[in-house]
Amino acid sequence: MSGKANRALIAALAGLLLVGASAPGPADRLDRFRELAASQLSLAHIAESETPADAYREIYALLDEEIVDSLGSGGPFASLEFLQDRLDAFAEVWGGASLHLTRAGDLLVGAFVLDERSTANSVRVYGSLRGEPALLTVLSRAGRPSVYLLPSARGGGVPFVAAWEGAPSGWGTRPLRLEVLRRAGDGVQVGWSTAELFTDDLLARTWSVRGGDLRVRYELRYPGWAPGCDGQTEQEDVYRVAATGVVSRISRQQYNAWHRELGAVVDQLVAALATRDEATLATLVPDRGLRSRLPSDLAFEPACDARSVGGDVVSVAAAADRHPWTLTFRRPGGRWRLTAAAPVLQ
Repeated sequence: MSGKANRALIAALAGLLLVGASAPGPADRLDRFRELAASQLSLAHIAESETPADAYREIYALLDEEIVDSLGSGGPFASLEFLQDRLDAFAEVWGGASLHLTRAGDLLVGAFVLDERSTANSVRVYGSLRGEPALLTVLSRAGRPSVYLLPSARGGGVPFVAAWEGAPSGWGTRPLRLEVLRRAGDGVQVGWSTAELFTDDLLARTWSVRGGDLRVRYELRYPGWAPGCDGQTEQEDVYRVAATGVVSRISRQQYNAWHRELGAVVDQLVAALATRDEATLATLVPDRGLRSRLPSDLAFEPACDARSVGGDVVSVAAAADRHPWTLTFRRPGGRWRLTAAAPVLQ
């Protein structure tokens, strides 16, 4: 059957279901969804609610009923195409919603976004519970969820990745959380999460899921880092999901590692000046006359560095006694050393 004919059949089945429902069904749920979109789900209500999940509870109940009832009807009503068509009808009513289903083996996994800014967006897993279709698992996180399938693992169940993306920063990164989930008993469970690896937020520049590999390039925070500057150190990790479901890191690469190294040298210099650690100062500032002119309260300023075309000369912003300074570092023999420093004329 062609795609056009298939869509026509789905539309016809949806119409029959709407007309033939004697108990509260799809038509009533869609009407109720429309009412909620005009009132309870208004942006003003969500902004004022102390618990956004409460504001969304009824809307999620409607969506869960729609999916579980369709699965119980069986046949074409339980098909992914029919269910997605029904969810699209709900999403059209509430313009900010994104409702997507993915089949993972004998499970249906929904990535539901009702508001980009909300912490009540969810990944919802549907399947069989004691022989009846049911909602098995709900995960709610901050960010926009999406679902990616992974190769089948031994022990039953098709593993999948739930990705939660936050709002983009002004310099090309965004908060990201990746979770590997798989069937466990009557539901699914999180077997691995980036939240366990990164104590602070994972701010990703790029990421991908290909086969069983998860690739993430992300920001590193270190002395000398400043928001929005070019050429700062970033790291890329590749994680592999084994057939057993175990996740391990198989590679790690740094980009612009020089900047993190320079930041560590600047941090050492500031600490050595504050304590007059002459041995450290002699290593970091070979010129004795320059060392004698450096103020003890010199401190790093969070600003973008100025790097020469060749990359071996970098000017760093600093301050002392509330006056700006410029520090010039060179890298003879691959090690950063301070070769010039002067207050900035105002």
